[in-house]
Amino acid sequence: MPDLHHREAGTPGDPAVLLVHGYPESSFMWEEVLAPLADAGFHALAPDLLGFGDSEPDPPGTWERHVEALERFRRQQGLDRVALVVHDWGGLIGLRWACDHPGDTWALAISDTGFFPDGRWHGLAEAMRSDQGEAIVDGMTEEGFAGMLGSVGRIGPEAAREYFKAFADEPRRRGQLELYRSGDFEKLEPYEGRLAGLGVPVLLLWGEDDPFAPLAAAKRFEAELPGAELDVIEGAGHFVVDDAPERYAESLVSFLSQSRPDTAR
Repeated sequence: MPDLHHREAGTPGDPAVLLVHGYPESSFMWEEVLAPLADAGFHALAPDLLGFGDSEPDPPGTWERHVEALERFRRQQGLDRVALVVHDWGGLIGLRWACDHPGDTWALAISDTGFFPDGRWHGLAEAMRSDQGEAIVDGMTEEGFAGMLGSVGRIGPEAAREYFKAFADEPRRRGQLELYRSGDFEKLEPYEGRLAGLGVPVLLLWGEDDPFAPLAAAKRFEAELPGAELDVIEGAGHFVVDDAPERYAESLVSFLSQSRPDTAR
């Protein structure tokens, strides 16, 4: 399995923060969040998932393979306990990792995602899971991709170019389909209650106008995770970090500073 490319800020040995991007993004989405975390005394690392950004694909690009790659990355970086920050597919991958490795997180920040056995995919995801998927990913041009992202969030040309790396070749495009087609929510049935069982502080940092993972999902997390703090970012949609990076970073840094462990390696 190839190593994951990553962005990093801060000093090794400070409390670690692991940020996991969603679809169809890359670690570039965390660019304006990394420096504030470092300035607050955290060691922040944001990997590109397999086949996204500058990470090489490693077929098949299934949900399970991404969870394995995340654990491998953590071990390679010599991280002990981490604060896990997740968005979109990064939530499905990262939260599954956290439940598989209890004791390895000291806080969770969850954004615009789900982790529910009775979850349902939105329309585009359902199409990618169907026999229409090949036509969708093979027909995607950089111009069309940028237009699509711009229509649902404040994602500019530079970010769109970075995110389009996921379409750079055939294995990357196929990896997107492998990810979605492996995304059966029934796989989360064994995880019921385990997220709450981690017993760590939780921040739900959500875009108010998310059409893909609506605010109702945040409310459900809030009900199922005792003590979870919900912070709704007004005017932001699904791509909440791209839409409001300064506001996102401010809330995240405040939460992690309050939750900071007494000791960290």
